[in-house]
Amino acid sequence: MPKSKFSENLIKMRCNVCKRINYYTRKNKKTSEGKLTIKKHCKWCRKHTEHTEAKK
Repeated sequence: MPKSKFSENLIKMRCNVCKRINYYTRKNKKTSEGKLTIKKHCKWCRKHTEHTEAKK
């Protein structure tokens, strides 16, 4: 069975403070260059921190 087109664009988001992977999101690789950075809530740090794109 072929892979879903949504799973190909799926990326991991990692907390910059505790280095844990907390979120998964999609990214348009044709229009976005570089790593994606979003401020999100980390349940281990218990505060809003920067989350950046992690390796696959």
